[in-house]
Amino acid sequence: MKKFNHIKTKLSRIFSICLVFAIGSSCEDYLERTPGSVVSEEIAFLNFQNFQGFTEELYQCVPNFTTTYWTSSWNWGEDEMVSAAGNFHVTFMFDRGNFWAWQAEHSGHGGQSSWMDKNMTDTGDNPRNKGLWPLAWYGIRKANLGLANLERMTEATQEERDLIEGQLLFFRGWFHFMLIQYVGGLPYIDRVLPGDQVLREPRLSYHESAEKAAADFRRAADLLPMNWDNTVAGRRTLGRNELRINKAMALAYLGKNLLYAGSPLMNFESTGSKIYNATYCQRSAEAFGELLALVEGGQTQFSLVPFERWNSNFYTLGQNWALSGSTEAIFRSLYWSGDQSNFGITKQYFPSIIVDGDATKFVPTANYVNQNFGMANGHPLPNNISNADSESGYDPEYPFKGRDPRFYSSIVFDGVQVVQGSMPPNQEDNRHANLFTGGTYRGAVSGSPTGYVNRKFVPLQANAYDNAFAFGAALHLNVPYLRLADVYLMYAEAALMGQNNVAGKSSNFDKTAVDAVNAIRTRAGMPNVLEKFQTSVPVFLNEVRRERAVELAFERHRFNDLRRWLLLIERPYTLKTSLEFTRAPESDLDGDPTNMRVLNLREEVLLERPLAERHYWLPLKISDVTLYPEFKQNPGW
Repeated sequence: MKKFNHIKTKLSRIFSICLVFAIGSSCEDYLERTPGSVVSEEIAFLNFQNFQGFTEELYQCVPNFTTTYWTSSWNWGEDEMVSAAGNFHVTFMFDRGNFWAWQAEHSGHGGQSSWMDKNMTDTGDNPRNKGLWPLAWYGIRKANLGLANLERMTEATQEERDLIEGQLLFFRGWFHFMLIQYVGGLPYIDRVLPGDQVLREPRLSYHESAEKAAADFRRAADLLPMNWDNTVAGRRTLGRNELRINKAMALAYLGKNLLYAGSPLMNFESTGSKIYNATYCQRSAEAFGELLALVEGGQTQFSLVPFERWNSNFYTLGQNWALSGSTEAIFRSLYWSGDQSNFGITKQYFPSIIVDGDATKFVPTANYVNQNFGMANGHPLPNNISNADSESGYDPEYPFKGRDPRFYSSIVFDGVQVVQGSMPPNQEDNRHANLFTGGTYRGAVSGSPTGYVNRKFVPLQANAYDNAFAFGAALHLNVPYLRLADVYLMYAEAALMGQNNVAGKSSNFDKTAVDAVNAIRTRAGMPNVLEKFQTSVPVFLNEVRRERAVELAFERHRFNDLRRWLLLIERPYTLKTSLEFTRAPESDLDGDPTNMRVLNLREEVLLERPLAERHYWLPLKISDVTLYPEFKQNPGW
C-alpha cells in the first residue's frame, strides 16, 4: 500500500506523538518515564520544524467521511437511500426519525458506522477510527495549546510564525464550525481550559458561535499564503503542500460559516426570525468574492475542472492512487493508503449481482433525481413525470433523453451498458443496467430499490467483470469537503439574499448571483439560467437551490442545506420514491440507452420520513448535557 505523504514527515510525526504526552492534561500522571522521554515545551515550540510537527497532528483530526467504515453513510437528506442490508447505517435510521444514530453509542456495528462519532479519539492512520465529535474537541484543545505557546517560537522567521498561527486559528474555527452546523450554538473554546476546575462554559447562540469562528477564519486568511510552495518554509516540502491549510481554505470557510449564520434555521435560532439574515449574507458574499476574484485573476492554484474530467473531483483510476480533486478541491481530508476505498466503499454503489463484497448499497432516490436533474435546455422536469411537457420537450416514453449532462455523469439509468469487457455467457443479461421494475439490478436488499444507481463516484468498470477494484487498477475514491463549484454557488446564494436582488453582487467581485450560477452551468455544457427563473428573488432562489442539488449531488451537502433552509421536515422533502416502468418490447440494448422507450412510467413512495421540528438539530450526547446545567440539550430531545 502506498502511504500518503502530502502532509506528514517522519520527524513531525514523532514530535506530534511525543507532544501529546508532553503537554496534554494527563502529563503529570504519566508514570515511569525515562529521562529524555518527554520533549520540553522550550524545545517543542522553539522553531518552525518542531512547532510544525506539533501542528500537523491537527490534520489527522479531520475525519475522512468517505472511508470511515467498510461501507460509509454520509448523505442524510432525501437524496439517497440505503438498501435493507445497510439497516445499521445512519441513513437508514435517520429515515425512520432516529437522529440519535449519529452518536457512537446509538449507531450500528458497535458504534463504528457513523463518521460523526467514534468511541475513541484516534489521531493515527486508520480512517475507520476517526469520528468528528471526539476529534473536534481534541483538535480544539490542541489548537489552543499551540496558540498559548506561540511566544516560545523564538528561533523562527515572521513567515514561519504566521504559518503556524494561521493553521492553528483555521483548525480552531473549522472544528467549531463543523460542530455547530449540526447541533447549534456551542461554547466557543478559545483558551486552554484548566483540568482541575469544574466546567461552566455556557452554550452560545448560533450567531455568537459563528462570530467567533469568523474571527479565527479571517485572521487565518490574513496570515496564510495561497500556496505553500511559494514560501521559504514551504519549499522544504515542495510539491507536497497541496493539503496544507492556505488562504483559499480560510476564505472559503469564512464565507460558508457566514452564509450558514445568515440562513433561515440559524437566524431563527439566534433571532427568532425564519428568514435570511441579509447582513450575514452580505458579509458571506464579500468573503467568497475576495476568493473568487483571486481565482479568476489567476492568483491561485484553483480552477474549475473541465467537464470531461469532472468525475476526477471524486475518484481517480489508473493514476497510481493519486488523490482526487484536481484543481477544484479546496479542502480535503488526508488519506493514508491509496487502496483504502476500493475494497468496500467503491463497491457500495452497484448492485450485488455485478459486484462482489458487502450487500449494502447506497442509491439515488427517484424523487431527488426527477425533481432536480432537468433537461439539457435548462427546463426542469414536470412535477408529474408521467406527463409530457411541451416547453421542456420532456417525453415520459423517453424519460432519459435530452437531459442535463450531469445526469449522465452522475446517474446510471435503465439500459446503460455497465460491463465493458467479457463476461460469462450465462451472465450476459446483466451487461446492461436492468433497472426497470423487476429487473435484475433492482432489489430492496442488495440492489437498487429506487430504479437509479450512483455513477458519480465510481467508473462503470467498477464491477466484478471489468474489475476496476484490482490493485493494479488503482481506483481511489475521496470526496472533498469543499470544492470551488460550491464556492460559486454559495456566493450566488449569499449575493442574492444579501442584496435581495437577482443581480446582487459583492463589492470585490464582478460576477452577479446569476453570473456565478451560469459559470457552473457553462462548465457542464448547460445554457444560462432561463429568463423565466430570473423574474424575482424567490423564483431565482429556487433555481439556485436546484443547481446546488444537481452539481453537488451526494457530496454530503444536501442534509445541511435542507436543514438551514427550513425545508427538511416539509413535503416533498420527507419523501423517498422509486421509479417504476416497463421496457417497451422493441427496446434495443445495443443502441443509445437514452433512446429506449419505456411504458407506464410513474413514481411510487417507498417511505415518508417521520420528522418534526426537533429534527432540525441533532441531539447532543446525554453524557455531555449532564456535565453541568449550562450545557443544555437541544429542544425536543
